[in-house]
Amino acid sequence: MAEYLINHDLAGEWFAWSAGVAPGNPKPQALQALREVGIDPVGARSKSVEEFLRREDLDLVITVCDHARESCPVFLRPVEQMHIGVEDPAPYCDGPEEIAMQKFREVRDTLRREVVGYLRTI
Repeated sequence: MAEYLINHDLAGEWFAWSAGVAPGNPKPQALQALREVGIDPVGARSKSVEEFLRREDLDLVITVCDHARESCPVFLRPVEQMHIGVEDPAPYCDGPEEIAMQKFREVRDTLRREVVGYLRTI
């Protein structure tokens, strides 16, 4: 969700990619949460952080889950890294749909407030 929020809200200022240490398929609830705020997540796919380790055009790496922060691989060139902790809503997908959607909306709003808000200040 962070990738789409940043690329929507900060278009022309920042360009973001999201990646994970154990990527899977995008959760339908995440895609729905984005659609609810007018963002069409066309082409959404989960990417591995391994795809980005050799890139030389990264300005900043922001981890948003504690697991990623602890197990994020080392980038081959120095790149600024920071952590903004956000609860992982994925475990709620195993419960009632309305609770899962509530958690995904909360995370969407937190990402927008904390991550997008931070990027607006730098």
